[in-house]
Amino acid sequence: MDNETGILTLSIKDLFTSKMIKYSILPFVLSMLILYILFFVLAGIGLDQLDSTMHVESTQTTVQNGVPHTDSFTATLENTAVIKFLMSSAITSWIATFLVYTIGSILMLYFSIFVALIVIGFMTHMILKELHKRHYQDIAMIGHSNLLEGIFLAIKWAVIMIILFVVCIPLYFIPVLNIIAFNFPLYYFFHKMIIYDVSSNICTKEEAIKIKIFHGGTLRLKTLILYLVSLIPFVIFFATVFYVIYLGHSYFLEVRKMRLAQQR
Repeated sequence: MDNETGILTLSIKDLFTSKMIKYSILPFVLSMLILYILFFVLAGIGLDQLDSTMHVESTQTTVQNGVPHTDSFTATLENTAVIKFLMSSAITSWIATFLVYTIGSILMLYFSIFVALIVIGFMTHMILKELHKRHYQDIAMIGHSNLLEGIFLAIKWAVIMIILFVVCIPLYFIPVLNIIAFNFPLYYFFHKMIIYDVSSNICTKEEAIKIKIFHGGTLRLKTLILYLVSLIPFVIFFATVFYVIYLGHSYFLEVRKMRLAQQR
Protein backbone atom coordinates (compact mmCIF):
# COMPACT_ATOMS: atom_id res chain seq x y z
CA MET A 1 0.00 0.00 0.00
CA ASP A 2 2.88 2.38 0.86
CA ASN A 3 4.45 1.61 -2.50
CA GLU A 4 1.20 2.42 -4.31
CA THR A 5 0.86 5.65 -2.35
CA GLY A 6 4.39 6.58 -3.40
CA ILE A 7 3.63 5.81 -7.07
CA LEU A 8 0.44 7.86 -6.94
CA THR A 9 2.15 10.82 -5.28
CA LEU A 10 5.05 10.74 -7.75
CA SER A 11 2.62 10.46 -10.69
CA ILE A 12 0.72 13.55 -9.57
CA LYS A 13 3.97 15.50 -9.22
CA ASP A 14 5.06 14.43 -12.72
CA LEU A 15 1.68 15.36 -14.18
CA PHE A 16 2.08 18.98 -13.09
CA THR A 17 5.48 19.50 -14.66
CA SER A 18 5.53 21.96 -17.55
CA LYS A 19 6.18 19.34 -20.25
CA MET A 20 3.44 16.97 -19.05
CA ILE A 21 0.96 19.85 -18.91
CA LYS A 22 1.83 20.63 -22.54
CA TYR A 23 1.29 16.97 -23.43
CA SER A 24 -2.14 17.12 -21.75
CA ILE A 25 -3.36 19.97 -23.94
CA LEU A 26 -3.26 18.15 -27.30
CA PRO A 27 -5.47 15.13 -26.46
CA PHE A 28 -7.87 17.47 -24.66
CA VAL A 29 -8.26 19.81 -27.64
CA LEU A 30 -8.49 17.06 -30.29
CA SER A 31 -10.92 14.88 -28.33
CA MET A 32 -13.21 17.78 -27.39
CA LEU A 33 -13.27 19.09 -30.95
CA ILE A 34 -14.10 15.72 -32.50
CA LEU A 35 -16.74 14.79 -29.94
CA TYR A 36 -18.59 18.10 -29.80
CA ILE A 37 -18.86 18.31 -33.56
CA LEU A 38 -20.04 14.71 -33.73
CA PHE A 39 -22.52 15.15 -30.88
CA PHE A 40 -24.33 18.18 -32.29
CA VAL A 41 -24.35 16.79 -35.82
CA LEU A 42 -25.91 13.48 -34.72
CA ALA A 43 -28.34 15.14 -32.30
CA GLY A 44 -29.44 17.56 -35.01
CA ILE A 45 -29.99 14.73 -37.48
CA GLY A 46 -32.02 12.81 -34.89
CA LEU A 47 -34.31 15.76 -34.22
CA ASP A 48 -34.70 16.52 -37.93
CA GLN A 49 -35.84 12.93 -38.44
CA LEU A 50 -38.42 13.28 -35.69
CA ASP A 51 -39.78 16.43 -37.25
CA SER A 52 -39.65 15.40 -40.90
CA THR A 53 -42.60 14.65 -43.16
CA MET A 54 -42.95 12.37 -46.16
CA HIS A 55 -45.09 13.16 -49.20
CA VAL A 56 -46.68 10.26 -51.05
CA GLU A 57 -48.27 10.56 -54.48
CA SER A 58 -49.87 7.71 -56.42
CA THR A 59 -51.57 7.59 -59.83
CA GLN A 60 -53.59 4.64 -61.14
CA THR A 61 -55.16 4.31 -64.59
CA THR A 62 -57.97 1.83 -65.32
CA VAL A 63 -59.98 1.09 -68.46
CA GLN A 64 -63.74 0.75 -68.24
CA ASN A 65 -65.76 0.02 -71.39
CA GLY A 66 -62.81 1.09 -73.47
CA VAL A 67 -62.57 4.48 -71.74
CA PRO A 68 -59.39 5.13 -69.60
CA HIS A 69 -59.91 6.60 -66.10
CA THR A 70 -57.06 8.08 -64.05
CA ASP A 71 -57.26 8.30 -60.22
CA SER A 72 -54.71 10.26 -58.20
CA PHE A 73 -53.90 9.89 -54.50
CA THR A 74 -51.87 12.40 -52.50
CA ALA A 75 -50.98 12.13 -48.80
CA THR A 76 -48.53 13.55 -46.32
CA LEU A 77 -47.17 11.14 -43.71
CA GLU A 78 -45.36 12.43 -40.62
CA ASN A 79 -43.11 9.41 -39.91
CA THR A 80 -44.74 6.77 -37.70
CA ALA A 81 -47.80 7.16 -35.50
CA VAL A 82 -45.59 7.04 -32.41
CA ILE A 83 -43.34 9.85 -33.62
CA LYS A 84 -46.38 11.85 -34.71
CA PHE A 85 -47.80 11.49 -31.20
CA LEU A 86 -44.48 12.50 -29.61
CA MET A 87 -44.26 15.66 -31.68
CA SER A 88 -47.96 16.52 -31.42
CA SER A 89 -47.70 18.59 -28.23
CA ALA A 90 -45.17 20.78 -26.49
CA ILE A 91 -44.75 18.38 -23.55
CA THR A 92 -44.16 15.19 -25.53
CA SER A 93 -41.97 17.09 -27.99
CA TRP A 94 -39.85 18.34 -25.08
CA ILE A 95 -39.60 14.82 -23.65
CA ALA A 96 -38.53 13.39 -27.01
CA THR A 97 -35.91 16.15 -27.39
CA PHE A 98 -34.69 15.56 -23.83
CA LEU A 99 -34.31 11.83 -24.46
CA VAL A 100 -32.39 12.40 -27.69
CA TYR A 101 -29.88 14.67 -25.99
CA THR A 102 -29.68 12.58 -22.79
CA ILE A 103 -29.05 9.31 -24.61
CA GLY A 104 -26.70 11.14 -26.95
CA SER A 105 -24.75 12.53 -23.99
CA ILE A 106 -24.36 9.07 -22.46
CA LEU A 107 -23.17 7.61 -25.75
CA MET A 108 -20.76 10.52 -26.19
CA LEU A 109 -19.34 9.84 -22.73
CA TYR A 110 -18.50 6.26 -23.67
CA PHE A 111 -17.30 7.26 -27.11
CA SER A 112 -15.06 9.92 -25.54
CA ILE A 113 -13.17 7.19 -23.69
CA PHE A 114 -12.67 5.34 -26.98
CA VAL A 115 -11.43 8.47 -28.76
CA ALA A 116 -9.16 9.52 -25.89
CA LEU A 117 -7.48 6.09 -25.87
CA ILE A 118 -6.77 6.30 -29.59
CA VAL A 119 -5.38 9.85 -29.30
CA ILE A 120 -3.16 9.09 -26.29
CA GLY A 121 -1.82 5.99 -28.03
CA PHE A 122 0.12 8.25 -30.40
CA MET A 123 1.64 10.17 -27.45
CA THR A 124 2.49 7.34 -25.07
CA HIS A 125 6.10 6.99 -26.22
CA MET A 126 6.83 10.71 -25.70
CA ILE A 127 5.31 10.66 -22.21
CA LEU A 128 7.25 7.57 -21.17
CA LYS A 129 10.48 8.97 -22.61
CA GLU A 130 10.06 12.02 -20.39
CA LEU A 131 9.34 9.77 -17.42
CA HIS A 132 12.43 7.71 -18.26
CA LYS A 133 14.57 10.85 -18.45
CA ARG A 134 13.36 12.08 -15.05
CA HIS A 135 13.44 8.87 -13.00
CA TYR A 136 14.62 5.73 -14.79
CA GLN A 137 17.76 6.43 -16.82
CA ASP A 138 19.24 3.22 -15.40
CA ILE A 139 16.55 1.20 -17.20
CA ALA A 140 16.78 0.73 -20.97
CA MET A 141 13.48 1.28 -22.77
CA ILE A 142 13.69 -1.75 -25.03
CA GLY A 143 10.07 -2.02 -26.10
CA HIS A 144 8.55 -4.57 -28.46
CA SER A 145 5.87 -2.76 -30.45
CA ASN A 146 5.55 -1.63 -34.06
CA LEU A 147 2.93 0.39 -35.91
CA LEU A 148 1.37 -2.53 -37.82
CA GLU A 149 1.07 -4.67 -34.69
CA GLY A 150 -0.46 -1.76 -32.78
CA ILE A 151 -3.07 -1.12 -35.49
CA PHE A 152 -3.87 -4.83 -35.81
CA LEU A 153 -4.36 -5.27 -32.05
CA ALA A 154 -6.46 -2.09 -31.76
CA ILE A 155 -8.79 -3.34 -34.52
CA LYS A 156 -8.88 -6.83 -32.98
CA TRP A 157 -9.81 -5.51 -29.52
CA ALA A 158 -12.37 -3.10 -31.01
CA VAL A 159 -14.08 -6.00 -32.84
CA ILE A 160 -14.11 -8.10 -29.65
CA MET A 161 -15.58 -5.11 -27.79
CA ILE A 162 -18.41 -4.83 -30.34
CA ILE A 163 -19.07 -8.57 -30.10
CA LEU A 164 -19.22 -8.32 -26.30
CA PHE A 165 -21.72 -5.44 -26.60
CA VAL A 166 -23.94 -7.70 -28.75
CA VAL A 167 -23.54 -10.76 -26.51
CA CYS A 168 -24.46 -8.73 -23.42
CA ILE A 169 -27.73 -7.39 -24.92
CA PRO A 170 -29.98 -9.74 -22.84
CA LEU A 171 -28.36 -8.39 -19.67
CA TYR A 172 -29.18 -4.76 -20.51
CA PHE A 173 -32.76 -5.28 -19.33
CA ILE A 174 -31.79 -6.51 -15.85
CA PRO A 175 -31.46 -3.67 -13.28
CA VAL A 176 -28.00 -3.19 -11.71
CA LEU A 177 -26.56 -6.02 -13.80
CA ASN A 178 -27.13 -3.91 -16.91
CA ILE A 179 -24.66 -1.31 -15.61
CA ILE A 180 -21.92 -3.95 -15.41
CA ALA A 181 -22.92 -5.50 -18.74
CA PHE A 182 -22.83 -2.18 -20.55
CA ASN A 183 -19.46 -1.13 -19.12
CA PHE A 184 -17.64 -4.46 -19.36
CA PRO A 185 -16.98 -4.39 -23.15
CA LEU A 186 -15.58 -0.87 -23.05
CA TYR A 187 -13.49 -1.65 -19.95
CA TYR A 188 -12.07 -4.64 -21.82
CA PHE A 189 -10.94 -2.35 -24.65
CA PHE A 190 -9.68 0.28 -22.18
CA HIS A 191 -7.57 -2.25 -20.24
CA LYS A 192 -6.09 -3.90 -23.33
CA MET A 193 -5.19 -0.66 -25.07
CA ILE A 194 -3.60 1.23 -22.21
CA ILE A 195 -1.66 -1.77 -20.86
CA TYR A 196 -0.32 -2.56 -24.34
CA ASP A 197 0.61 1.08 -25.03
CA VAL A 198 2.62 1.34 -21.81
CA SER A 199 4.20 -2.12 -21.65
CA SER A 200 5.17 -2.28 -25.33
CA ASN A 201 7.16 0.94 -25.00
CA ILE A 202 9.09 -0.04 -21.85
CA CYS A 203 9.85 -3.75 -21.68
CA THR A 204 10.46 -6.78 -23.85
CA LYS A 205 7.59 -9.09 -24.76
CA GLU A 206 8.93 -11.72 -22.32
CA GLU A 207 9.05 -9.16 -19.49
CA ALA A 208 5.51 -8.00 -20.32
CA ILE A 209 4.26 -11.60 -20.13
CA LYS A 210 5.94 -12.15 -16.75
CA ILE A 211 4.48 -8.94 -15.33
CA LYS A 212 1.06 -9.99 -16.63
CA ILE A 213 1.38 -13.42 -14.96
CA PHE A 214 2.62 -12.22 -11.57
CA HIS A 215 0.88 -8.84 -11.37
CA GLY A 216 -2.13 -9.24 -13.67
CA GLY A 217 -4.66 -8.88 -10.85
CA THR A 218 -3.05 -5.67 -9.59
CA LEU A 219 -2.93 -4.21 -13.09
CA ARG A 220 -6.61 -5.03 -13.68
CA LEU A 221 -7.52 -3.37 -10.38
CA LYS A 222 -5.56 -0.26 -11.35
CA THR A 223 -7.11 -0.02 -14.81
CA LEU A 224 -10.58 -0.66 -13.36
CA ILE A 225 -10.18 2.27 -10.98
CA LEU A 226 -8.87 4.45 -13.82
CA TYR A 227 -11.81 3.40 -16.01
CA LEU A 228 -14.33 4.26 -13.29
CA VAL A 229 -12.71 7.67 -12.92
CA SER A 230 -13.08 8.10 -16.68
CA LEU A 231 -16.86 7.77 -16.35
CA ILE A 232 -16.95 11.15 -14.63
CA PRO A 233 -17.90 13.59 -17.43
CA PHE A 234 -14.94 15.43 -19.01
CA VAL A 235 -12.34 13.76 -16.74
CA ILE A 236 -11.09 11.52 -19.53
CA PHE A 237 -9.99 14.56 -21.54
CA PHE A 238 -7.56 15.61 -18.80
CA ALA A 239 -6.66 12.26 -17.27
CA THR A 240 -5.20 10.19 -20.10
CA VAL A 241 -1.68 11.57 -19.65
CA PHE A 242 -1.91 10.83 -15.92
CA TYR A 243 -3.00 7.25 -16.69
CA VAL A 244 0.12 6.71 -18.81
CA ILE A 245 2.35 8.26 -16.13
CA TYR A 246 0.82 6.17 -13.33
CA LEU A 247 1.02 2.86 -15.19
CA GLY A 248 4.42 3.84 -16.58
CA HIS A 249 5.82 4.13 -13.05
CA SER A 250 4.34 0.72 -12.22
CA TYR A 251 6.00 -0.93 -15.22
CA PHE A 252 9.35 0.82 -14.83
CA LEU A 253 9.59 -0.30 -11.20
CA GLU A 254 8.71 -3.91 -12.00
CA VAL A 255 11.17 -4.02 -14.90
CA ARG A 256 13.88 -2.62 -12.64
CA LYS A 257 13.25 -5.38 -10.09
CA MET A 258 13.32 -8.09 -12.76
CA ARG A 259 16.56 -6.92 -14.36
CA LEU A 260 18.33 -6.44 -11.03
CA ALA A 261 17.30 -9.99 -10.06
CA GLN A 262 18.77 -11.32 -13.33
CA GLN A 263 22.10 -9.61 -12.62
CA ARG A 264 22.54 -11.34 -9.27
